[in-house]
Amino acid sequence: MKKIPEVTLLFWVMKICATTLGETAGDLLAQTLNVGYGASTLLLLGLFLAVLLGQLAARHYVPALYWAVILATSTAGTTLSDYLDRTLGLGYATGAGLLVGLLLVVLGLWWASEKSLSVSDIRTRRGELFYWTAILVSNTLGTALGDYLADSSGLGFGGGALLIGSLLAVVVGAYYLTGISRVLLFWLAFVLTRPFGATFGDLLTKPVAKNGLGFGTQGSSLLLLLLLVALVAYTTWRPQSSSQTESPRS
Repeated sequence: MKKIPEVTLLFWVMKICATTLGETAGDLLAQTLNVGYGASTLLLLGLFLAVLLGQLAARHYVPALYWAVILATSTAGTTLSDYLDRTLGLGYATGAGLLVGLLLVVLGLWWASEKSLSVSDIRTRRGELFYWTAILVSNTLGTALGDYLADSSGLGFGGGALLIGSLLAVVVGAYYLTGISRVLLFWLAFVLTRPFGATFGDLLTKPVAKNGLGFGTQGSSLLLLLLLVALVAYTTWRPQSSSQTESPRS
């Protein structure tokens, strides 16, 4: 069941690209196109389930399929988080706290069931389902954390992205310089790349008057989509090599 890519530097670049695109595309659907958070969430969760079924049916790693599921979790996570925090009025801090608890529950059930949280050791359908559930929850959590940093903490979009980028640098340093569990470092990096994508996505889309770069949701989404498609094409046609420079992995 080798259906997950090697966790290399390229993996993290594509993860950040996909999660940033998820932020801008989710906002494009819910806000720019005025579909609304609730309807957008239902639509995007349906899309997530559709591509997930394709991923579950696959018998080996298919880059386009795998990254389509990652992107679907990110866009659905964006609108779901906004629905919880804004439409239901929970607020960013409360929403993030609830999602942290839910992620810990998912990871705890995964450990109790499979005795491992290593993404390189997923050998059962049940483990695969836990993996994608954890990703969906972590991407939803990342949106809430990113919005909290950008809107409520006083750091702004740039400051939030800089803080999360600094925390990611600490995780990378811990990977190379310490003996801390690689599984723990992987999930820390996986969660942190989502708020980094959320704050960076907001930085791209928000107007200059609100300390953004003013590219808008449409322009930002198009540029990020083209970049992600190019990276997926590269990983599809490039022979897999174990000699790539690696970053935090399980």
